Amino acid sequence: MSDASLTPIIVGTRGSELALVQATATEAALAAAFPGLAITRKVIKTTGDRRTDVSLADVAKAEGTFDKGVFIKEIEEALDAGEIDIAVHSLKDLPTVLEKRYTLAAVLERAPVRDVLVMREPGGLAALPVGAKVGTSSVRRARQIEWLRPDVTVSDLRGNVPTRLRKLAEEGTYDAILLAEAGLVRLDFIPREALGNGAESVNGMPGLFVTRLEESEFFPAAGQGAIGLEVRAGDAPSQVRAESIGHRDSWLRITAEREFLRLLDGGCHTPVGVYSSISNGEISLSARVFPEEGGTPRTGSASGTDPITLALELFNTLS
Repeated sequence: MSDASLTPIIVGTRGSELALVQATATEAALAAAFPGLAITRKVIKTTGDRRTDVSLADVAKAEGTFDKGVFIKEIEEALDAGEIDIAVHSLKDLPTVLEKRYTLAAVLERAPVRDVLVMREPGGLAALPVGAKVGTSSVRRARQIEWLRPDVTVSDLRGNVPTRLRKLAEEGTYDAILLAEAGLVRLDFIPREALGNGAESVNGMPGLFVTRLEESEFFPAAGQGAIGLEVRAGDAPSQVRAESIGHRDSWLRITAEREFLRLLDGGCHTPVGVYSSISNGEISLSARVFPEEGGTPRTGSASGTDPITLALELFNTLS
């Protein structure tokens, strides 16, 4: 191993429990790929972390971060300043078009991509009572549940995963909340694999139950469940290190999903659901696109081996 391969590396991350778990997974993968590599961590507070008083969309408007993402700006500034070498992101938070100074180098093997409905009673979407209040900060989740269950009310919900679960369990403000399955799995609130059909209890949260919503019923966000590794453009050592721990099938899937979102000119505040699968090199891509002012969404699917071509095919189908 060359001396260059052992040059210390600094990993940058947000400070939430989930972000730190994702950073730990990245550091463990780097340590396994490069024995003896000195790895340090820099925790960075982002605009989205500071502004928990209003919705994410309002934060983006107020801070002028629509093009960068409310959880991204300060981390990219640290990359640019050389304070960190690899930025670890929840990929769904990362804009589909990056500034030329930055590169999405790799993604780790993807976690489950589904959304989950968490309730104080066992049951799923059909079990929600008329007039139920459902908490989420995602425009995509809000539009989908309003379409599937127009008789419920959606209310904004901010905070990290444990905070959101506590709000549901203790405050009584919400009847249910929507979260990403990947976050609950990574934080050990639920196992990676469902133990059976129907609702499951939440570890450490007595009285809360999770129903995993199938992708074909409730479309996840582009890149959901993936940990993205961003580096400075032209930083070859960091690029090589990130690529060495990347997962190819996950990369092909997220490339198709993000390219479709880019063609739509959509971001994390756009009501678009996308999901994909891959088998023997064949990628299947499906999307559900909601009109800006409400109404029935457009849904379509396509398959192929090249993620960029596939995304364009699906885009043309739904245009």
